[in-house]
Amino acid sequence: MKFAYTILYVPNVQESLNFYQRAFGFEIKFVSPQGDYGELISGETTLSFASNELGEANFKQGFQKADGQTKPWGVELAFSSEEVEADFQRALEAGATLYEEIKQKPWGQKVGYLRDLNGFLIEMCSPM
Repeated sequence: MKFAYTILYVPNVQESLNFYQRAFGFEIKFVSPQGDYGELISGETTLSFASNELGEANFKQGFQKADGQTKPWGVELAFSSEEVEADFQRALEAGATLYEEIKQKPWGQKVGYLRDLNGFLIEMCSPM
């Protein structure tokens, strides 16, 4: 078995792809002809975005839509960087919002938290 995808359901797939490209430097790999699904080149596991409408079609029981107005869910995307401070700042300049400042953990790793334009929680950290 292999962990293949993380799919975030969002109001606007193209805006989300563009944000992650500006904020974190990920390149766009694929966008469906309908524009309701897209993927980024993000390493071994693909980071994908699907429209809320596609989610409504897929999940007959419904789902909780991301909302930047409420506290984030207890799930995060974690991106490691050799230049965590510079990359953290670049993400802020691209429209991410600060959630927790970068701090040095007792084991030596630097870790800070942002929220993306849809309210998803993002950890920016130095490698372990």
